[in-house]
Amino acid sequence: MVRENIYRTVTCGELRESNIGDTVRVAGWVENIRDHGGVMFLDIRDHYGVLQVVVHNDEILKDINRECTVTLSGKVVKRDEDTINKKIATGYVEVHTEDIKVLGKCKNNLPFEVMTSTNTSEDVRLKYRFLDLRNPKVHNNIVLRSQIISYLRSKMNDMGFLEMQTPILSTSSPEGARDYLIPSRKHKGKFYALPQAPQIFKQLLMVSGFDKYFQIAPCFRDEDARADRSPGEFYQLDFEMAFATQEDVFAVAEEVLYDTFKKFSDKEVSKPPFKRIPYKESMLKYGSDKPDLRNPLLIVEISDMFEETDFAPFRKKTVRSINVPDCAKQSKKWFKRMEEFALSIGMKGLGYVKVNDDLTFDGPIDKFLKPGDREELIKRNGSKAGDVIYFIADTPDQAPVLAGQIRTEVANRLDLIDKSKFEMCFIVDFPMFEYDENGHLAFTHNPFSMPQGGMDALQNQDPTEILAYQYDIVCNGVELSSGAVRNHDLDIMVKAFDMAGYSEDDLKSKFSSLYNAFQYGAPPHAGMAPGVDRMIMLLTEEENIREVIAFPMNSNAQDLLLGSPGEVTEQQLREVHIKLR
Repeated sequence: MVRENIYRTVTCGELRESNIGDTVRVAGWVENIRDHGGVMFLDIRDHYGVLQVVVHNDEILKDINRECTVTLSGKVVKRDEDTINKKIATGYVEVHTEDIKVLGKCKNNLPFEVMTSTNTSEDVRLKYRFLDLRNPKVHNNIVLRSQIISYLRSKMNDMGFLEMQTPILSTSSPEGARDYLIPSRKHKGKFYALPQAPQIFKQLLMVSGFDKYFQIAPCFRDEDARADRSPGEFYQLDFEMAFATQEDVFAVAEEVLYDTFKKFSDKEVSKPPFKRIPYKESMLKYGSDKPDLRNPLLIVEISDMFEETDFAPFRKKTVRSINVPDCAKQSKKWFKRMEEFALSIGMKGLGYVKVNDDLTFDGPIDKFLKPGDREELIKRNGSKAGDVIYFIADTPDQAPVLAGQIRTEVANRLDLIDKSKFEMCFIVDFPMFEYDENGHLAFTHNPFSMPQGGMDALQNQDPTEILAYQYDIVCNGVELSSGAVRNHDLDIMVKAFDMAGYSEDDLKSKFSSLYNAFQYGAPPHAGMAPGVDRMIMLLTEEENIREVIAFPMNSNAQDLLLGSPGEVTEQQLREVHIKLR
């Protein structure tokens, strides 16, 4: 026997002309109430859509207001021609009712209008997130999130990966971002930590004999928020493969990301194989290790041209140029605003020249150029009449970054970025080591990456010239993932950590699990972890990652809905042996 639901027999989004004449029961939220001279029109909304309901007896609406929940029954009727709404799926029909019942009352003074909630301040939206999520745009982002995660799971299963769960209560890591610590009740003075990533566990799974692992992994880092980073926690498609090379990982990432972006977007997506751009080349050409390849502007190295220049700001500096096609026609105000932007990011000014029809130059830098410089600049930059060449000069560390910011700003102001595309690339060949501010050799990224050249490179190369099998996936200037071929050889690991100032005893005590496991037959293994939240942010074309998370913290790492972080009782503190200072 099929039991009929007492609240609804159909959803608000499923009625069509084929249902005309049916008697149905629906339930949902009252989105709107309109009085048309004695005939009342209600828009009823649920998870599936919106339905127009007609009431001829306004007495039955005396307890009804917007955003209360109701159930009602009535006959499906075809709308009058002049009231058809082609914007919604149910727009050709309506339900006429004389039987409506309030299921959940709603206050009259809403904190904001649900349908325009995205125009409200973020803190108010997050405090009343349950209302904000009723906004169809916000609601649909979360529905899409569910669909994308479901697709990723299916895709990884089809590719032979085994979904596994790794612990949430873990140990503090001396590397990476700041941990979230959890005091132990049973072990006085000791702490668990929430995992920044399942890194150690997934490597141990490879040593344990599993071949291909994945999970939609929650990660916890006590970091400040950004537009593309949610504070506190985030999710990634974490995967690892045994007996795998860098190219094996790339092949999986290319198939998963290409298929996912093609399925959930109408935009053009980079076809595999994605471009491989060495880190050094990326910093030179794009001024970033997260390049937006939709931006056609390129940065050119010209430091050698100004080693002995009379122009002091360029002398013995790292100097870069950017050619901007057809930019000479811009107004004086435009150039002034670009200079103001340059000052705002820490530059002392922004030199440029305009290329004339006869390929001579106009501009503040022209008088400092030597004979032959103009021809050389045109050659290196591929300049033509009407172009502008911008100059950026600073220290070897700062010049690439500043040039990258100027490249992005110019492209945005001139609308040069092709927003109809998803441009993917791998950034590869990251340096293994760098010298820190104290002159000590340190790891640049993941210390557990395999150095290219193995032990021979560690013993015989300049440490700053050693490259690692580390890689990032970047899409439209957003880092989706980092990953690496892991260092599974204990001798190489001991040597690499020794170079970075860690003794073998440090390795044993701080990373005891890997140190022990790698003595028992570790396979070569590699993996990566594309960020799920960032993928969804790109696919929904949202500029803020919190728009694609159901219950995010605000930019100050506060949950305004539940009120965390919050205070706890003295008894709770005593139980975990904590005293507040």
